[in-house]
Amino acid sequence: MATSQKKRAVNRESENDSNFSMDEEIQADFEGRNLEGQDFNGIRQLLRQLFLKEHVDVTQLSDMLIAQEGVGSVLKQSWNEDDDDDDDDDTLTEALDVFGVTSVLNLSAHQETPVVLQLFELVQRITKQNDEATKNKISTILEGSNKLGLLINERFINLPPKISDPLFTSLQAEISRMEKRDPSYKFDYLVLICKIYKPKGEKSNIIFSNAEEEMFENEAEVSIEYNVSSQCDTALVGQWGEGDNEMIPYRRILFIQGSKFPLIVQKIKAFVS
Repeated sequence: MATSQKKRAVNRESENDSNFSMDEEIQADFEGRNLEGQDFNGIRQLLRQLFLKEHVDVTQLSDMLIAQEGVGSVLKQSWNEDDDDDDDDDTLTEALDVFGVTSVLNLSAHQETPVVLQLFELVQRITKQNDEATKNKISTILEGSNKLGLLINERFINLPPKISDPLFTSLQAEISRMEKRDPSYKFDYLVLICKIYKPKGEKSNIIFSNAEEEMFENEAEVSIEYNVSSQCDTALVGQWGEGDNEMIPYRRILFIQGSKFPLIVQKIKAFVS
């Protein structure tokens, strides 16, 4: 079962509600639940913000994540039993029913699936833009007999990293349980695609959209990245305050040894505490 632990969170701005201001705070409790069919639209929406306009079938990817019963969690708002079902905010609540998803897709078990082939094509295309050492490392990982898992860690903007602690702790336990039934879940490598921002004209001061993913970056064996500014909606990107450096959106693909996952989960726990 996915974790039912609740975490207090603050959402300062929703990407889907222009009525929120940057200084407005909304107090809410969230909890992790197993992925179900009713979560399909919410999961697909979150995957779209990760892959943007890349040729990746997020519809099929959403279906595959849901089909892995007992693996991963969706982040939902907790409701008290006496909450009014006829509240005026019902429409917004329904639209934002899934606030995040943390899971892993067994790539090795679905190598011939169209969306998995698309993911490999994306990685190989970006890899070609790098030096020989990087290309050789990634080629060894992808073309060897390694068991690969795609980590998915998406949520709406400004939900705090503290919320990732119970989600990754739960995922670690679920992967361990799956390993006993299916050895292909004993991943040699995990692949994580991170949303990052870089100051224009600078190489330092990189910002991770999900701050806890820097713990994965620190343990990654190799990484590649690509600029996605041409794929982003200009209404959502590049709105910086006066005197701020313009931040350019990128995606960074990390390759992490699967054996390091428990260590990273512990580092996330320490980081968010």
